[in-house]
Amino acid sequence: MPIDIKPSDSCEYACVSLGEVMLRLDPGEGRCHTTRQFQAWEGGGEYNVTRGLRRCFGLKTAVITAFADNPVGRLVEDFIMQGGVDTDLIKWVDYDGIGRTVRNGMNFTERGFGIRGAVGCPDRGNTAASQLTVGDIDWEEIFGNRGAQWFHTGGIFAALSATTPDVVLEAVKCAKKHGTIVSYDLNYRPSLWKDFGGLEKCQEVNREIAQYVDVMIGNEEDFTACLGFEVEGVDENISHIPVEAFKNMIKTATSQFPNFKATATTLRAVKTATVNDWSAIAWHDGEFFESIQFPGLEILDRVGGGDSFASGLIYGFLTENDPQQAVNYGCVHGALAMTTPGDTTMASLKEVQKIMGGGGARVDR
Repeated sequence: MPIDIKPSDSCEYACVSLGEVMLRLDPGEGRCHTTRQFQAWEGGGEYNVTRGLRRCFGLKTAVITAFADNPVGRLVEDFIMQGGVDTDLIKWVDYDGIGRTVRNGMNFTERGFGIRGAVGCPDRGNTAASQLTVGDIDWEEIFGNRGAQWFHTGGIFAALSATTPDVVLEAVKCAKKHGTIVSYDLNYRPSLWKDFGGLEKCQEVNREIAQYVDVMIGNEEDFTACLGFEVEGVDENISHIPVEAFKNMIKTATSQFPNFKATATTLRAVKTATVNDWSAIAWHDGEFFESIQFPGLEILDRVGGGDSFASGLIYGFLTENDPQQAVNYGCVHGALAMTTPGDTTMASLKEVQKIMGGGGARVDR
């Protein structure tokens, strides 16, 4: 049975997301602790999804976030506008001049190469987005008046502070009230939860949010850490989860959360930082759907690959409402996004469809 999605002509937006957007500082082929220059990008787990839906797939999207109103915040806003994502829903907070009361987040990120893995060093304490509280965002205006077919958020934003879980709950309840499909990427980050109750609080928060989620996204670590599901049949000597083990876990998850209309995960076997086996699997209406597979995929920058998978998955459901096509769109889009630098996609719909159709990497002239 297809997912019941509101018609596009009844909504201003195909998708809106809630999350923090940081300034990513990338030393390129170098290291953060030795470089003399950085390239600047924008990035954030939840935002990257709406950015992909707009930039690659051509759908109208918006991001709900907050910035300190200073030149750094305006720089990130400019990056968002370059990606075509609507900035009308951004909350601007007065800046005190030094960042004592509010600031904007930064993320120093090395891509990694070969045996040297990618490294992230976020600097995001006391940010405007982390200080969002219940009542700061007019959700009735977004979901009731302007309208959105789809709402996406995730476990990174929920872990930013003691107040952000309640903001997520406020948002998803209003989205459900107005018939908007809710997707959530669990995105477990232990460093974020350690000051807010650790693993116990992580599971308490995410299990409450999960009751309002239609499409749950996450890998085996996410489902285990955030929702408390154990994965049986995993060999600790291998770097990826067997497909059958993940299927068993999803069957357990969907029995506990019958509101899940679909779940999905990427399947990544890390051989080196620059060579991974890459594929994905989705569950919908009692069936599993396995994606196109990319053994030995060559990677330039893996950061944001999972977010680009999520945007392709959402696009497939929004436009075709077909789980097989959705997981293929997600897998291919994620693979292409990891061939370019930065968190966000530089792929086009034409390129995604070419790979889905069996096309290769020969020169296009």
